[in-house]
Amino acid sequence: MTIAAVSRKYALTPDTLRYYERIGLLPPVARTSSGIRDYREDDCSWIEFIKCMRSAGLPIDFLVEYVKLFRQGDETLAQRIRMLKEQRDILAGRIADMHTSLDRLDMKIEHYENMMAPIEHEPKPME
Repeated sequence: MTIAAVSRKYALTPDTLRYYERIGLLPPVARTSSGIRDYREDDCSWIEFIKCMRSAGLPIDFLVEYVKLFRQGDETLAQRIRMLKEQRDILAGRIADMHTSLDRLDMKIEHYENMMAPIEHEPKPME
């Protein structure tokens, strides 16, 4: 698949895809005989993983290190598990904070709606 097709499929700019490859976030992508990137299924799986992790707030430097360790093989499994668990704990904390904020917003909305309810139900004066 061409970089343009991958760009459209994953809503990432070609520059972003090149950047990810350049910094080692995305393993090197195979090229055609004319030098054009030819994204394969494995490359797309990495892109999906990167997008998912980025949307969860994982930093790029963390992901670069993770990919580096992944490429070193199974001897880095324990380290990768530890890294992922640390990021999971951070994400769980952020989710808990967001739930607290959501609850606070819901309380505020309910408070204001209760304040408006009597006003909305008052009879309107006749003209």
